[in-house]
Amino acid sequence: MDTLLQRQHEIEQFLFHEARLLDEQRWDEWLDLFEPEGMYWAPLVRGQDDALNHASLLWEDATLREVRVRRLGQRTAWSQQPASHTAHLVGNVILEHDGDPLVVRSTFHVTEWNRRGQRLLAGAYTHRLRRAAVGFKIMLKRVDLINCAAVHDNLEVFI
Repeated sequence: MDTLLQRQHEIEQFLFHEARLLDEQRWDEWLDLFEPEGMYWAPLVRGQDDALNHASLLWEDATLREVRVRRLGQRTAWSQQPASHTAHLVGNVILEHDGDPLVVRSTFHVTEWNRRGQRLLAGAYTHRLRRAAVGFKIMLKRVDLINCAAVHDNLEVFI
């Protein structure tokens, strides 16, 4: 039992650390959390099980995540003047599959503030994680927004 509790704690700390990196805009460290072939996905509709044959809000590989990070850091990025600020709250962390990869589901609230005002985003994360030399690496981060079918302003920040 202690091993399961330790693993649960380790997973929670990893997810909390990821949220902190996003809130502190420590983009390069966040990028390093991913496996080279890792994907970042936000489906467009509830229950969507395929990102390749259906439209998605986000479907980003390492190159697209890198492009977004560089764009967020540019002083000429009009949408980020002033830069967005976020607060990620992660909870209800459940280990759904204890294997390789680990499958972890959690819920989230993200509050974003920028020049257009404040917005709230909420939903569920599904992380597929692989153990690394230290901690974990993300193979897939799926973001299921509760209002995924709504009209969204640009999802400029990472959710």
